[in-house]
Amino acid sequence: MRKLKLQVQMTIDGFIAGSNGEMDWMKFHWTEDLIQYVTELTDSMDCIVLGRKLAEGFIPHWTAVATNENDPEHAAGKIFTDTNKIVFTKTLEQSNPIVMGWNNTVVNAGNLVDEINTLKNKTGKDIIAYGGAQFVSSLIKENLIDELHLFINPAIIGKGMTIFHAITEKRSYEVVNAQSFDCGIVVLTYKPL
Repeated sequence: MRKLKLQVQMTIDGFIAGSNGEMDWMKFHWTEDLIQYVTELTDSMDCIVLGRKLAEGFIPHWTAVATNENDPEHAAGKIFTDTNKIVFTKTLEQSNPIVMGWNNTVVNAGNLVDEINTLKNKTGKDIIAYGGAQFVSSLIKENLIDELHLFINPAIIGKGMTIFHAITEKRSYEVVNAQSFDCGIVVLTYKPL
């Protein structure tokens, strides 16, 4: 069975964005050791799942990066553009002109639990999830994530958006890996017990 892995950037105090979606706290100048970690993580997957809100920025951003051979992140842009993407949304349709411009992307409005479990049972490499807060919260609430890769940035913002607000009961996790990187980011990897 394929695993669903979450890669998410967050602050020391557990926020993935400020109250109004601010992300100015993120460390953007990654060092080679972190780039290698992310490369290995993305090499293990062949499908990306996204919520609509993140998809509207993520897909156009990486498409622009992929088309600019002078961009230092060109190779990453090609990976994200060429990889199959599924956008979970109740508000966009496949025929929407915005969606039609997104290469290798399909829209899914089905039941999140059923659709993710169907994906996990297909043959292929693992699946990776990227935010937004509401989408990731839903994945965590429904126990769909098999590995949490939390990229802890060296910043505290005091308030903002969290991915754990929908949890109402205790959950236990096992530490798979804890690694610090030269740019100051620490990646904590957990799997549910």
